[in-house]
Amino acid sequence: MTIPERIQSLRQRMAEEGIAAYYIPTNDFHGSEYVGAYFKTREYISGFTGSAGTVIVTREEAGLWTDGRYYIQAEKQLEGSGIQLFRSGQEGVPDTKSYLQSALKEGEILGCDGRLVTMDWLAKMKEKFTLRCDLDLVGDIWEERPKRTAEPIWLLAPCYAGCSREEKLSRLWDWMKSKEYDSFILTSLDDIAWLLNIRGNDIPCNPVAFAYAIFQQDRGTLFCAKKAVSEEVMEALLEANISVEEYDAVEYAVRNIGQGKSIAVDYRVVNAHLCGLIPEGNTVADVVNPTVLWKAVKNDTEMDNERQAHIKDGVAITRLLYWLHQHIEDTPMTEISVMQKLEELRSTDKDYLGASFETIAGYAAHGAIVHYGATPETDLPLKADNFLLLDMGGQYYQGTTDITRTVLLGGDATEEQKKYYTAVLRGNLNLGAAKFKQGTSGVSLDILARGPLWEMGCDYEHGTGHGVGYLLNVHEGPNAIRHRISDAPGGNVPLQPGMLTSNEPGIYLENQYGIRLENLILCVEAEKTEFGQFLEFETLTLVPFDRRAIAPELMSDREKKLLNEYHQRVYEIIAPYLTEDERQWLQEECAPIKTVL
Repeated sequence: MTIPERIQSLRQRMAEEGIAAYYIPTNDFHGSEYVGAYFKTREYISGFTGSAGTVIVTREEAGLWTDGRYYIQAEKQLEGSGIQLFRSGQEGVPDTKSYLQSALKEGEILGCDGRLVTMDWLAKMKEKFTLRCDLDLVGDIWEERPKRTAEPIWLLAPCYAGCSREEKLSRLWDWMKSKEYDSFILTSLDDIAWLLNIRGNDIPCNPVAFAYAIFQQDRGTLFCAKKAVSEEVMEALLEANISVEEYDAVEYAVRNIGQGKSIAVDYRVVNAHLCGLIPEGNTVADVVNPTVLWKAVKNDTEMDNERQAHIKDGVAITRLLYWLHQHIEDTPMTEISVMQKLEELRSTDKDYLGASFETIAGYAAHGAIVHYGATPETDLPLKADNFLLLDMGGQYYQGTTDITRTVLLGGDATEEQKKYYTAVLRGNLNLGAAKFKQGTSGVSLDILARGPLWEMGCDYEHGTGHGVGYLLNVHEGPNAIRHRISDAPGGNVPLQPGMLTSNEPGIYLENQYGIRLENLILCVEAEKTEFGQFLEFETLTLVPFDRRAIAPELMSDREKKLLNEYHQRVYEIIAPYLTEDERQWLQEECAPIKTVL
């Protein structure tokens, strides 16, 4: 069916159920940012392939809400669908709740699949609307829907985890006892994977397994596909007092959790359907999952391993940049072929497990689409006349990487290109060199990255930095660097030593090109003085910037010094792994820029 035909079929089902509007978020049963094929209901009904967005279908209208990363992409993908694009966060654009308030008459019913919305969402919407949350209407019309995956679960060895599952569980059980919680229901896949030192492959690029977990004060149960659990994994979990039951058995377990209990759940993550199964007569406490902060602060083993992962990734990407510069004039290339070349180079490392997200290779105008994904239909041939934006992430046993470099293909940069590239570079360098007092959150530091662009009256419609997991999700809270204060609990947490965060300012000129420069920065302790403990960042990413696009005259001497010091580190650490030709090219790329200091 075409997209308009799918929407019409959905409206027929809505009419049969007496539903005036149907709400379709981007979600799975676990609150995941990226979802497996089975859960791509929003993509199926709209044709929009971005990782974030919500569709609402009424009797007469259909709309898609998405954020600034996807405005350009969504506009193109919605053409001819009859779906209106709502640019979330823009002036005059209603949010989904406001839209529904104007679209629905009193008493009309809003429908959704309760497994795809959180308790937090449900509580807010119940204040204004009559709801039915037992409807998977998109699933009803989705012919040949993919099956839920159940890939093998594997154990993360102590040499990578740095902390045993027994130690992590003991910390959890101590927390439960201190709060007097009889049970704790954990549904977020990366938290479960981190806590139990397990990994899986049920979501592309995210090494997690579809599972729920319920804990008491001295034991727990993992609900997953039993066929995905080997004897080795089963024995390791049982030794840690964790039993294993089938995935769907979680509903029976929640219904029979008992009476008079104190049960902790995170309303921002747990799905409304599952939480609604908790029997009356129990006290339900809405908590922020404690594992969110615990896993965000990497231990010494994880930090050391991440440094090694970034050397491995730095070698592969430096070799890719060398290959691009050497062959852009004589070898046919496309966006997809560059992605394939990167995978080829990364795969030579025995510890490489795959990408941490689908590589973004955006040439020319495609680079201005913040989260562009090349397809056979959109794949552009590369020419030696514009920027190529490469946003790349890898999963290694030693950790997760995420890096963006914007490469000038061919000749010399224009003055305008140099102006914008240098402004983005300055922001990256200034944030990476930040020193700040303990207790500071990313909101206070964002200006360091945006400042050079704001001085020019420019900006970018995405956060400056997100937390990164350890061999887990490439986007991980709660640490972040953004210029808007978050209203989410834990959304403005102070940065702590051990937190790994991205540093990625950018600028996007529609129909021309985009520029983004991203390093991962590790929060570490600096000096302690009579004024308190200070913190700073250690930049883990080790890949040169494109010196042909840099205008040194637009940089301060301090910024030039920071760039020279960074490039010196890149050369000293990466060069020993390269061929003689690659090493000579890297030496030229990392040659110091003159300063008067």
